Amino acid sequence: MIYHITDWDDAYANTVHIPQGEGFVPRWQDASARFRAAHPPEPLGRGHLFRPAGAPQGLMVFVHGGYWMETGPGLWSHLAAGALARGWAVALPAYTLAPEARITQMVQEVAAAIAEAAGRIGGPIALTGHSAGGHLAARMVCDDGTLPGAVAARVTGCVPISPLSDLRPLLRTAMNGTLRLDAAEAAAESPALLAPRPGIPVTTWVGGMERPEFLRQARLLANVWAGLGAATDCVIDPGRHHFDVIEGLERPDSPLLDRLLTP
Repeated sequence: MIYHITDWDDAYANTVHIPQGEGFVPRWQDASARFRAAHPPEPLGRGHLFRPAGAPQGLMVFVHGGYWMETGPGLWSHLAAGALARGWAVALPAYTLAPEARITQMVQEVAAAIAEAAGRIGGPIALTGHSAGGHLAARMVCDDGTLPGAVAARVTGCVPISPLSDLRPLLRTAMNGTLRLDAAEAAAESPALLAPRPGIPVTTWVGGMERPEFLRQARLLANVWAGLGAATDCVIDPGRHHFDVIEGLERPDSPLLDRLLTP
């Protein structure tokens, strides 16, 4: 079967291809508000840092998505539940959204927030993120000094969920009117076009019912980085779509969280 995209906006559209897709954001808002009421976070810049009841086992970082244009940490607080129950601190960084910032600036802001959280929480660091946040999580483990060396040395694993690993196709979408990507920035900020930092296992995780482009992008990063010497895997989560593929982060015993927190 020939894979040929003619409608690039539809290729990256999710809500319209998910049954009752418009209902997920209100549910996330409610779940996150209830989670913060039960587990008040401390500020991390404009983001959040959740601490477990005892001494943290380490630091999990979740970087939110929204095509670098929408949402913020407050929509995703409930995804800290699984790691927090396992005794990990959880950081949800904030970053300036497009069009006020370009993706290059967002990468720098996320790295700075992770470094700040790492200064407060000792132990191993596990990185994840969803969609555009999956892109940003993967950028953190590129071998270009994005994360400070002492912080990067503590990273024991990275699990980009439904990541956008090659930004060049986005040049063909209407959303690029807001993102303002050009060919040079798209290449410079695409994890699939960069080398991974040695020694960090990377698993891309994607729903089996996702749009073909997200499946392709997840496979691409695992494939390319394996060829550059990284320990990689691509897990296709059967029956999951772009909005429910993250739900494993809420459960302390989920296979997704096990892969993320187990070195």
